Amino acid sequence: MVVIDKYSRKPIYEQIIDGIEKQIMSGVMGELDKLPSIRELSVALSINPNTIQKAFLELDRAGIIFSNQGRGCFVAADAREKIRQR
Repeated sequence: MVVIDKYSRKPIYEQIIDGIEKQIMSGVMGELDKLPSIRELSVALSINPNTIQKAFLELDRAGIIFSNQGRGCFVAADAREKIRQR
């Protein structure tokens, strides 16, 4: 689970990105694993869904995750390599 520090100077969407990247690098989330939906994550973290959408969009642009219309977001096959390159 992603941990958010609401008192941190770092924006919440960046904390979400960092948390998902850490889960991928540590092996908690593997290639082609499904991410929680925006709504599920929003409720679990008590965060606006638009903030989570922004984090997912940034991860998608970086090629770390990909979205499948109607099915959700998934970890990309080469996500670990792309995280290392960043």
